[in-house]
Amino acid sequence: MPETTPEESAPTADEADEKGPPAEGTAPLIGTGGNVPAEAVAPLIRGIAVLRELTEANGTLSLSGLERATGLARSTVDRITATLARMGYVRFDGRDVRLSPRLMELGNAYLSALRLPALLSPHADALADELDESVSLAVADQDGIRFIHQATRRRAMSLSFRIGDLLPAERTAPGPLFATEWTTVDWQRWRDRRAADPRDLSFTAVPPRTHRPDARDGDAFVRRTEEASANGWSLDDQLIEPGLVAISVPVRTPGGDGRIASVASVVSHTSRHTAHDLRTTLLPRLRSTVEAMERELRDTPPPEPAPPPADLALWTGASKQQLGREFIESLARGLTVLTAFGEGREELTLTEVARATGLARATARRALITYEHLGLVAPAGRTFTPTPRVLSLGFPPLSRTTLSEIAQPHLADLTSRIHESTSLAVLSDSGEEIQFTARVTTARVMSVNITVGTRLPAHATALGRVLLADTRDDGALASVRSQGYALVDEELEEGLRSIAVPIRDRSGRVVAALNTALHASRRTPRECVTDLLPELTATATRIQTDFHTAARFTHVPPS
Repeated sequence: MPETTPEESAPTADEADEKGPPAEGTAPLIGTGGNVPAEAVAPLIRGIAVLRELTEANGTLSLSGLERATGLARSTVDRITATLARMGYVRFDGRDVRLSPRLMELGNAYLSALRLPALLSPHADALADELDESVSLAVADQDGIRFIHQATRRRAMSLSFRIGDLLPAERTAPGPLFATEWTTVDWQRWRDRRAADPRDLSFTAVPPRTHRPDARDGDAFVRRTEEASANGWSLDDQLIEPGLVAISVPVRTPGGDGRIASVASVVSHTSRHTAHDLRTTLLPRLRSTVEAMERELRDTPPPEPAPPPADLALWTGASKQQLGREFIESLARGLTVLTAFGEGREELTLTEVARATGLARATARRALITYEHLGLVAPAGRTFTPTPRVLSLGFPPLSRTTLSEIAQPHLADLTSRIHESTSLAVLSDSGEEIQFTARVTTARVMSVNITVGTRLPAHATALGRVLLADTRDDGALASVRSQGYALVDEELEEGLRSIAVPIRDRSGRVVAALNTALHASRRTPRECVTDLLPELTATATRIQTDFHTAARFTHVPPS
C-alpha cells in the first residue's frame, strides 16, 4: 500500500462502523479467508458477501435465504439489501431480492479499464460468424480463468457460459496457456485449492467432478501446460463435460515481454467437430484472428484523456440523512470506489480515487485495503488496478438479461402510479407488425385485453408509429419523430386511446416502444399528453439507463 500519514489512517466519526470485529449477533467476515486487515471496512466486506451469494444463486434469493447463505443476522441482511436497493443494485420482489442491471456498472468499470473487450470483441464476433461456432475471450484469475466476452451461437446444444463466469484452469483450454506463466507460488495455490475443493464445488459455472482428482490428474495438467508452451495452443477435449471441445490460442501484449493479455477460444460440440478437427480445421483461422487481435493491441493508440470523474459518492450523505440507520453509508461509499476506474483510468493512485469519489483519503484508503484483501483490486507501486474478480459481483447472471426483463419492474412501477395497463413492444422482422414483449395490467372491469406475444399492425398503433418513425422517411411520421411520442385515438378500435414513447439503445436508435392504452372515457387526448406523457417519458429514461448499462459489454436481446 502507498504510504500515508497517521492522520490519514484515523477514522472520522461517521466512519466508526467501518472498522473492527463483527457486531454482536453477526457472522464473521464472510469469504475473507482470515487475516482481515485491521483497517478493512467490515460493512463493505459483508455487502460484497451478499452480492456474491446473490450471484451464485443466479441473481435471486429470499431474505431468509441470504441470511442462511451468508451467516449474517437478519437485521444486517435487511440493512445491506436496503442500501443496495437505494443504489439501484438490487430490487425487492415480494420477499425475494433480485440483482438489478445497474449493478453491472461495477463490472463495466473493470472491462472498460481493461480495454480488451472493446478492442478484441469485434474480431471474436467476426470469427464466430465465419465459423458458425462460439468464440470466447478469457483472462486469468489466479488459478482459474474468467470470461470477458462471449460470441455464442444459438443452438439446441449451445454454450451456456456467461461473461464473468469463473472456471478451474485445469478443466479448460485456456488454463494451460495461462499456467505457462505461473510462478511457484501460483502452482502451490492451485494445488492447495484442489486439495480444499476436490470436486470443484466452488466453481458453479461447471458441473462438479464425479470423482476426486488424484496425482494423475495433476500430472496431466502439468503435461498439458508443457505442451501448450511448446505448441502455442491448447485443447480441451471434453474436460468440462462430455461432448464439449475447445481450442485456444493466447493473445499477447505488444512489447518485449509478450505476456498473455487474453486467450481466444473456439468452442464446439463433438457432434460438429472432434478434437482432431479443431486442430486441423479451425486452428489456422483462430491463429489468423489472434494475429489481427495482436495488431489491434499494438496499433490502437491510448484513449484520449477524458475529464476524470469527481464526487461520485457525494449523494451518499443525503441518502444517510433520509434513510437513517437503514442506509449503510460506508458500504455505499466503498462500492462507489470501484466506479472510479474506467477507460483511460485503468490505474489510479489513492489521491485520484479520493478525488473521483469525493471521499476523504482515509476513507478511500480503507476501501482500497478492503478490496485488496478481497482480491478485487491489485496494488502496483503507488497505483491500484481492478482485477477480473470484480465480475463476480453480479455480472454473470445479469449478462444474459433481456430488454423485456429490464423493463418489467419499471412497467410495474408505472402501472401502479398511473393505474393504467402498460406495455413494451418491438417491430417484427417484417417491419409491418409490432410484437408485445412485456406487459403489466391494472385491475379494471373494462381493460385492454393484450398478452405478451400478441402482434398488431404497426401503422395503426401508437407503439408501431414510434418504432416506424425511426426507420422510415414518411411525412405522416414526421410529427412523431419531432415531438418524441405518438398518440392514437380510436383508430385501432373504437373507444381505445393509446400514447407511446421510444426506448433507444446506446447509439440513439429506437429499439422498442413503451405505451399505455386506456378506454377513451377515462382521459381526453389532451389529458393523455399532460398527465400520462411525463410519466411515460420518465419511465422510458429509467429503462434506457438500465438498458445502456447492461448493453455496454453484452448483447441484450429484446426478449
